[in-house]
Amino acid sequence: MRRFLAASLTLFAAACATAPKQGTEPVSEIPQSTHTRGAIVGLTAEDLVRRLGTPALQIREGDSLKLQFRSDQCVLDAYLYPTGNAPYRVTYVDARSRSLGDVDQALCISSIEAP
Repeated sequence: MRRFLAASLTLFAAACATAPKQGTEPVSEIPQSTHTRGAIVGLTAEDLVRRLGTPALQIREGDSLKLQFRSDQCVLDAYLYPTGNAPYRVTYVDARSRSLGDVDQALCISSIEAP
């Protein structure tokens, strides 16, 4: 009897579930501002310098490269790693205020961008 009751409840719950709406497509790509971290990730060092200007600091550690860019409002660290035979590409970005506090990455990038 318990098995019948459990099976009945499962079927009842499945029947009550709503079907996905027809004609709606899942959001696969959300448009990003050109100032977001996503717009920086994947760039080469050359692309990054062209976009943000000359880095204030450049550090090599093993096979990684860190480029640091600064404005009056913030500091942006871009970490680049080699991808096979391709040139170094940005894989991680970190932004902070000059006093080491939290800062919005988009605002930081826009404050650094070369005109």
